[in-house]
Amino acid sequence: MHKPAELLDAALCAVDEAREVFVDKVGAAPALRKGAGDFATEADLIIEKLLRKRLTDTTGIAVYGEEQGGSFDPEACWVVDPIDGTSNYSSGNPNCAILCTLLLGGKPVAAITDAPLLNMRLTAVDGEPVHLNGNALPPVGALTSAAEQVGIGSLASADRQRYPASFRLDLAGALTDSHLRPRISGSVGVDLAFVAQGIYQAAVSFSPHIWDNAAGVLLARSAGANASAFDGSEWTPTTAGVVIGTPRAHRTVLDAIQMVAK
Repeated sequence: MHKPAELLDAALCAVDEAREVFVDKVGAAPALRKGAGDFATEADLIIEKLLRKRLTDTTGIAVYGEEQGGSFDPEACWVVDPIDGTSNYSSGNPNCAILCTLLLGGKPVAAITDAPLLNMRLTAVDGEPVHLNGNALPPVGALTSAAEQVGIGSLASADRQRYPASFRLDLAGALTDSHLRPRISGSVGVDLAFVAQGIYQAAVSFSPHIWDNAAGVLLARSAGANASAFDGSEWTPTTAGVVIGTPRAHRTVLDAIQMVAK
């Protein structure tokens, strides 16, 4: 099997092609209704189909995607979200991205978060620095910010039973009372990528889906940030939700979760 860096190169070629579709179809209307307030556009379907074929053909590793499923095998699997933040994308909001992550041996080892409308492509290989548009970034611990911000993916997305709106709102309120300032972008992938760049100091994903979280987890780890489950235990591919952040901000979020959950 090729090394993760070589497999990332293959994925970048596939994402380059998908990016053209992404930019061309910004503002696309819903094409597939998946539930209340949840839909896919024609671009979601085209991009996932494209990535599935290119990644499978060039690497021989199966793809597990949001729109067309597949067999999830954490031992060797590409995990793809063709458009993270579809509602934003359909509205022309630039906070949306293509997420592509390689899992080997039960952990993410290569990842791409490409937000074309923000001119922001982050890549990571396990054990190496995060790269933004091809340039290596410093660890987030070396960065300072005038206003410490925390991304909160959504207050009303999927998995409301596990993390109901009341819990999410209470958590946002608790974080407002801390040194962190909550921000809602509508894209988990963008939120987690912002932490890896030092734009946010922390981010909370309520999503139970591996395709939303895996890329951001590797980006965070590669940037020197912490990544964990809501109870502070180690994040795994089967963990629902994720908390990432600099050590101080990560601790602040975990403390707020514990307080709200009482």
